[in-house]
Amino acid sequence: MVLDLSVHRHTYVEDCEVCCNPLEISYAVEDEALAHFEATSLE
Repeated sequence: MVLDLSVHRHTYVEDCEVCCNPLEISYAVEDEALAHFEATSLE
């Protein structure tokens, strides 16, 4: 999974590469570093 760290806060849905179930991906960036990451199954 590739995250765009130029975006300070982002939430989106992506299919899991292994099981194809949808995942809600949420992350936050502070000082050009990943500060928060969460992946939640939507199934």
